[in-house]
Order: sequence, then structure tokens, then C-alpha cells
Amino acid sequence: MGWRNVIITQHSKLSYSSNMMVVHTKDGVSQIPVSDINMLVVLTTQAVITSALIAELAKKQTKVIFVDEKQEPICETENYYSTNCHPEKLIKQFNWDEDRKQILWTKIVAAKIQNQMNVLRIYGLPTDEIEKEFLELELNDASNREATTARKYFTELFGKDFKRREGSNALNAALNYGYSILLSAVNRKITMDGNRTYMGVHHSSEHNPFNLGSDLMEPFRPFVDYWLYDHKNIKEFTPDIKYGLVGLLSLRIIYNGDRMILGNAINQYVHDCLRYLDGNLFEMDIELGVDYEVPNDAIDDNV
Repeated sequence: MGWRNVIITQHSKLSYSSNMMVVHTKDGVSQIPVSDINMLVVLTTQAVITSALIAELAKKQTKVIFVDEKQEPICETENYYSTNCHPEKLIKQFNWDEDRKQILWTKIVAAKIQNQMNVLRIYGLPTDEIEKEFLELELNDASNREATTARKYFTELFGKDFKRREGSNALNAALNYGYSILLSAVNRKITMDGNRTYMGVHHSSEHNPFNLGSDLMEPFRPFVDYWLYDHKNIKEFTPDIKYGLVGLLSLRIIYNGDRMILGNAINQYVHDCLRYLDGNLFEMDIELGVDYEVPNDAIDDNV
């Protein structure tokens, strides 16, 4: 599995040669081993990528994200078949136990709310209202505490005038961008483990091909909020903010007591969730937090 998140920011040609991604730009030629690349973000519409490179990246389960003219993520690559995809795996997913699905969704919502409270505490913000909502959480979140909590949480974090649905707001654009990076990472691991992203445990929209990814990503959203709090007054959604959000996958966090970078934690967490749904894991724990003790040594490349 790769460990580099590569961002293409300028007019370039991306091709494949001898197990290397070759990047031609006005500044010269650079090469990166394909096996090293965890995610490739083409942050420009002025890049050309060969089908040979796309095929080799797909073989390595590397996610490639493309943007539109506004530099907003618009599509990503998804392999037809995972190397772990077998008919019995698909049958298992179709027949996931309903009780386990409800229990897992309850744990996901609980972990998300707890992580939201962690973020507020880090910045010395009140958590009383969020804690009240957390205590009212029911099985399968029958009373929709997730949505109610989110409204109160964003008001505490970004101010009473902040509205999450304002599309023209630079902060909202940055939040959406960060969440899309998380979703891509979650979807990548789902497909690597041989499952289908469109069959969720809570989300079930026929128009959403990533229902399962939308479910499983929820506890990790607050890490995007955490990073963007220091940029909450941005007036423009600049390239530097975008680079930082992609680099967020290298944030050091703690997952169930173990220190790891966010990208690796997502992989372990998704794998654990799928094992639980398959009945191969008796209990599912989700404990998340930011790690302040270990330096960030993961690598992101801007080309």
C-alpha cells in the first residue's frame, strides 16, 4: 500500500514508465514510484494523464481524484473489481445482520459526537449542549441526534452566524473539500476489502453510489473541522488550504489506543467495521483523538 499523497497543481503530462509515474512540467521531469502513491489529486484541469498510468494506479488500488474548473473534486477512479472481490463476499454484504447494522450506526454516531466534543475542548469551547445531545442517543440514532448535534456543534465551533449550507462561503467550500478527501480514502479501503460502496448501513439513497462510505466516514469529519478552525476566517478557498486538507491524511491521531496517521487509521477502522458487519469481529470499538506526542513524518508531494 502506498504512503505518498501526490498533488498535481500545474499544466503537466502524467505518464507511466518502468514502474514510475513520470510528471512532465515546465520546470522539468520528475518520477515517483507508482507503488509509493496512496492518493493522486489532480488539482488542475490543465493536466493530461495517460491510460497506461491510470491502469497501473488502479492495479495498486491508488485513488485518483479529479477536479473541475473551480478546482472542486468532481470525480474519482473506482476499480471495477477488487482483488479481494468474490461472489460470497457480495452475498455476505447483501445479508448483513440488521441488528449489527443498527449497533454499528449507533457506535458511529456516538464516536462522531465524542470527537466533536474533543475538538471543542481542544479550542476551549463549551460542550454542555453537545453532551446533552449525546446522552439522548438511542439505538440506531432513532431520534436523529447526529443532525441535531451537528447544528449546535458548528455554531459553537464557527460562530452563531455560520450556516453549513451556504455554498458560496469559502469555509463551507473548504469543509466540503476536506470531507470529499475523507470519503475517497474510506471508499478506497471499502473496495480494497472486496465490498461495494453503494450498500450502506444507514444511508440508502439510490442516487448516492457511496452510501457505505458516507456512513463509515462520519467519525472522522471532526478532524477536518479541527484543522479548519485555525482558518475559519478565510475569504477565499486558496490552493494552500487545499494542499493542507489533502495533507490532513498525514495527521497523527490515536485510534483505539494506537498512534497512527489518519490515512492508516481510516484503513484499520474500515477493515474493523467490515469484519464486524461480516460477523468476524465480536465487538466494535471506535475511540479517536488527536495525537500531540508524535511528530508528523508522512510525506505529501506537490508537483
